[in-house]
Amino acid sequence: MPDIQKLKREFLEYVEIEKGNSLKTVENYDRYLSRYFEFGKIGNEGDISEDSIREFRLYLNRQAGAKVKGQTSASLKKNTQNYHLIALRGFLKYMMKRGMKALSPDHIELAKVKERSLDLVSAGELGRLISAPDTNNLKGLRDRALLELFFSTGLRLSELCSLNRDLDLSKDEFSIRGKGEKVRVVFLSEDAKMALREYLKARKDMHEPLFAQLSKKQSGSARLTPRSIERIVKYYAIKAGISKKVTPHVLRHSFATDLLSNGADIRSVQMMLGHANISTTQIYTHITDKQLRDVHKKFHDKKN
Repeated sequence: MPDIQKLKREFLEYVEIEKGNSLKTVENYDRYLSRYFEFGKIGNEGDISEDSIREFRLYLNRQAGAKVKGQTSASLKKNTQNYHLIALRGFLKYMMKRGMKALSPDHIELAKVKERSLDLVSAGELGRLISAPDTNNLKGLRDRALLELFFSTGLRLSELCSLNRDLDLSKDEFSIRGKGEKVRVVFLSEDAKMALREYLKARKDMHEPLFAQLSKKQSGSARLTPRSIERIVKYYAIKAGISKKVTPHVLRHSFATDLLSNGADIRSVQMMLGHANISTTQIYTHITDKQLRDVHKKFHDKKN
């Protein structure tokens, strides 16, 4: 029987090369599988059994979770537990693909997780947020363009950070390489194009990043980091008088719910967000479901 470490290495190479997953995903799979192999004392594929996986699940569920506001949760989040099981499922599928005798991946059921709740801002709050930067200076023009672009495209934070200033603003769309190296098209609103034009016109440097630091030392040469952009969004949320937590991902949520609320179909929203699986996008349908309930409550069966 092949050594389990050799088999794992070949699986990780397969995930990277054949499946085209990111290096981050490969690193995570390596960590999750190594944790199971160490726990179950797995030396070869024959050691992988339903009993060892059941014991591993109990072990995961009894591990202390992450600290939040100084408090440690009683156990690992169900999603985190499931990531370990998803990696193991993938490994078993790979073994079967190679014609090896393996436990069926279907025997591993994922833990049930609570429905995700969405942090959202209202249309009024969103308007105040986008209008908060002072566009009488370069920093304000940059930040206004950044906020407009987030809401217009629904880009992930990492995707927005990667943009260069060579965007063709004569078009209403551009391509972006997202998770898993998948390319998709995103679309620019007129407000976003106008904000970007004003910002780029005011820039005097020739540096490559679209959104760059503006300190005297950097002179626009350093690309804004994800953490910097998170701070920018938080700053303008406070300035706009929004008490709830606002992050770049909240703007991505707002982009999706705005489309659905105005009649877009979920498959189109999935493509614009770059979700590999439509089940990821379906979290947003709860927003439109709530709107339907509100309409029903307001207008149905009114007595004069």
